[in-house]
Amino acid sequence: MIAYTDYAGDARVRREAETLAAHAFRVRCLTTKNGGAPKHFTLDGVDVQELGIRKYRGKSTRAYVSSYLQFLAAAAVTCVRLMARGELDVVHAHNIPDFLVFAGLVPRLAGRKVVLDVHDSVPETFAAKFSSRSLVRKALFLEERLSALIAHRVICVNHPQRETLVARGIPDSKTFISMNVPDPRIFNHVDIKPHTPEPGRLSLVYHGTMAHRLGVDLLIRAVACLKEQIPGLRLHLWGHGDDLPALQMLARDLNLRDQVLFNPRGYALEALPGHLRAMDLGVVGNRRSAACDLMLPVKLLEYVSLGIPAVAPRLKTIQHYFGEEMVTYYEPESVQSLADAVVRLHSDPKLRGSQAVAARDFLTRYGWERQGEELVTMYQTLVES
Repeated sequence: MIAYTDYAGDARVRREAETLAAHAFRVRCLTTKNGGAPKHFTLDGVDVQELGIRKYRGKSTRAYVSSYLQFLAAAAVTCVRLMARGELDVVHAHNIPDFLVFAGLVPRLAGRKVVLDVHDSVPETFAAKFSSRSLVRKALFLEERLSALIAHRVICVNHPQRETLVARGIPDSKTFISMNVPDPRIFNHVDIKPHTPEPGRLSLVYHGTMAHRLGVDLLIRAVACLKEQIPGLRLHLWGHGDDLPALQMLARDLNLRDQVLFNPRGYALEALPGHLRAMDLGVVGNRRSAACDLMLPVKLLEYVSLGIPAVAPRLKTIQHYFGEEMVTYYEPESVQSLADAVVRLHSDPKLRGSQAVAARDFLTRYGWERQGEELVTMYQTLVES
């Protein structure tokens, strides 16, 4: 596996790698370095090898592309070395970017199999973060098609995303869906204890990337609208991102030092459920955009898995999987609609309970217990063909 990520904190990459490792596949994951010198270690059955490139965080397109290309070169060289030693049968590249799959070009020409794992659709994601210029989008569509061309299988993260990729020319027969659902070993949805907010208090939580494109600023502004109505309201923001300093300044400017509590370090994946269980409501702030329309936020699924009622924007992919009885919807980018949704759940304990129960149907239909088996079967078929 090839992933431009911090392996220990990347739930999707770990879940797929560890599932395959538990079913007689020998898995090595090539990742960016997380610290000083690159490390080589084993975690839950997966051989993790950090390459000598640090993950870039910032807003420079040029710096991102440069870092990606350096990582691609290092991964390609490592793949050829592994193949020469007879230790490589499949190259599985996790995007972003899609072109990391070209690390498997030489192995593919030598008869090995190649998998492209599309976490996020690059043209939409790039437009939301950097530029939506027509020429740039055309170049990214080409990059997507060329990357998919050399892959034997293209893994999509949800059904609407697959429909979008197929509409752009990727053969449906080449696609496979592996949804970014919580790992049941960590997010145990079997033994859920009901959580009742203390009178006059309400703890909201958002954990993940701190970015305006994901609507974190909308969550902060909604708290400003509600701090008089719900004096005990607290918004917990766990994670870091390019816009973290601006979000912290926004909270200060709105005089929300006591209501908005930042934890830039977040929590280790294994420790996260314990902290989430103390929260009353999970909130998702995604703005309306082509990229967010194709997202099914994993944070939402983690709230569902722990029985935490959730407030979410009325966006395409979320609505594809969650009915009105499963989450409390608000109109995207409307601070007032978001605030009203929070008040509605806060004032109705019965609704909170019924929503949490109804939302579990998603895990019954799409939980990792089922999808993990399908991933293993896909891999067995791939290597035997």
